[in-house]
Amino acid sequence: MPHYEHVFLARQDLSQSQVDALAQEATKIVEANEGKVVLTETWGLRTLAYKVQKNRKAHYVMLRLDAPTNVIAELERQTRINEDVIRFLTIRVDEHEEGPSVMMRKPDRDTRRGGGDRPRRDS
Repeated sequence: MPHYEHVFLARQDLSQSQVDALAQEATKIVEANEGKVVLTETWGLRTLAYKVQKNRKAHYVMLRLDAPTNVIAELERQTRINEDVIRFLTIRVDEHEEGPSVMMRKPDRDTRRGGGDRPRRDS
C-alpha cells in the first residue's frame, strides 16, 4: 500500500480541541475507506511567511498515511471543502521515517565554540 504524508494548516482562531477534531475527522475518512493512519502530529500554532486568507498564523497538523490513491483523493476533496483548513499538501513517500518528524525533534546544537560554519584558526 502506498505511503503518504498529509499536512494541513487550520485557521488561527480555532481552539486546540477544534484542531484535534479536524485531525480526527481526517482519520475517520481514511479509516472508513480501508486506509490506515500511522501517526498524527500536531506541530502547534506557527507564524506564516505571508498572509493566507487574512491569517498570519496557522495550526499545523501532519498525518502519516498508508492508503490507496482513491482514499487520498477523497481526503483531499473533504479537506478542500472544509472552511477551517486554509492550506493542505499531500505527498507520496517511499517509506515513513522512524520516530518523530523533523519539526518535532529538538534542534541540533553546534558543539563548537563560536557557532559558525567556518573552521577555527588556532595561531
